[in-house]
Amino acid sequence: MCRKNVVSVKPGTMINEVARLMEEKNIGSVVVQNAKGSGEKEKFGIVTDRDIALRVVGKNLDPVKTPIDDVMTQNMVLVLNENLGLFEALEQVRRSAVRRFPVVDVDGNLKGIITLDDIITLLGKEMADVASIIENEGPLL
Repeated sequence: MCRKNVVSVKPGTMINEVARLMEEKNIGSVVVQNAKGSGEKEKFGIVTDRDIALRVVGKNLDPVKTPIDDVMTQNMVLVLNENLGLFEALEQVRRSAVRRFPVVDVDGNLKGIITLDDIITLLGKEMADVASIIENEGPLL
């Protein structure tokens, strides 16, 4: 249920490069991936177009000289396992205060990203399917 074509960068990437990627790919967020060491799980951060507007432009930082690490969200990133069902994922998402979630496999490798907007769209489709089933049943006797 996640978007497989997730765009990611490494820590240290300059903000102007991330902004260029966002514009080129027409996306609102980029995952920042730390390479994992032996026996470690990969760590993730997320930077959004809003982060760039508020934390870079709003503070007059130079996007050519400022690394993404200085403005990305890292401590509040919720990572979801690709094997979770929609309702299991919602249970985890409900407790978070973020809108974008990297999706990983059992080994912690990045597989995609899902947003709160994606989840709302999926739920809407599920509800439409249920409504269609009810309509096709006809009246109950």
